[in-house]
Amino acid sequence: MKKNMGSTDKIIRILIAIVIAVLFFTGTISGTLGMILLVFGGVFLATSFISFCPLYLPFGISTCKMKQK
Repeated sequence: MKKNMGSTDKIIRILIAIVIAVLFFTGTISGTLGMILLVFGGVFLATSFISFCPLYLPFGISTCKMKQK
C-alpha cells in the first residue's frame, strides 16, 4: 500500500473520530445512528494510522506532499 494521506488529512480524521466518540459516550448520539457513526470514527482512525485511504485509490486522489527531485 502506497501512502496517499497527508498530515493535515490525518489530523482532521483523528479529530472527527474523537468528536464522534465523545458524542457517543456522553449519550448525545445513540441508537443505530450512534453505532454507525462510531464505526465511521473507527475507520477514520484506522486509515489515519496506516496513512492509506482505499476510497482515494480509484479516483487517484493523494493528499501527500509531493517530493521534489
